[in-house]
Amino acid sequence: MTEVSRIKNRLIARLATRFPFVQKFFVGRYEPQESEGIPWTPVEKLLSSSGIAVVTTAGVHRRNQPPFDMKDPNGDASFRIIDGKRPVSDLMITHDYYDHRDADLDINIVFPIERLREFEHEGIIGKVADKHYGFMGHILGPRLRELIGKTAPEVAGLLKADGVDAVLLTPG
Repeated sequence: MTEVSRIKNRLIARLATRFPFVQKFFVGRYEPQESEGIPWTPVEKLLSSSGIAVVTTAGVHRRNQPPFDMKDPNGDASFRIIDGKRPVSDLMITHDYYDHRDADLDINIVFPIERLREFEHEGIIGKVADKHYGFMGHILGPRLRELIGKTAPEVAGLLKADGVDAVLLTPG
């Protein structure tokens, strides 16, 4: 994907934010991924004693990590581990498919780590997880198969191994 294509994608994202008919046009052309059944795990633990992690598809990552690949038109199915103890000033967004100017000013819009820290301090949740995970949304074709078959299960395993009880999923 050329830099011109990236600029086009950013322009479309801004137009879709400002003009709902543009968004409806693109959403109307989208073919959602369908799955069999609904994976569901009942909540068995009080929120006040649960460990909570954030998993986002907003393209959030630490500044010293490689950015998500915006040149592949099928997206980037990889993930970034985000240390929950680091300051939010250490985070940034790499994503061309939504207008994230407001989130660039306050990352908590798409990655509400500071709100979770406040909830932990107030006893609303038991613990903020040490590790959180950033993905890039807008995954298509072979990258979608990679996400579903490889990287999403890998992150689920990491969350389980870390003893995370619940995940707050945030889109971009």
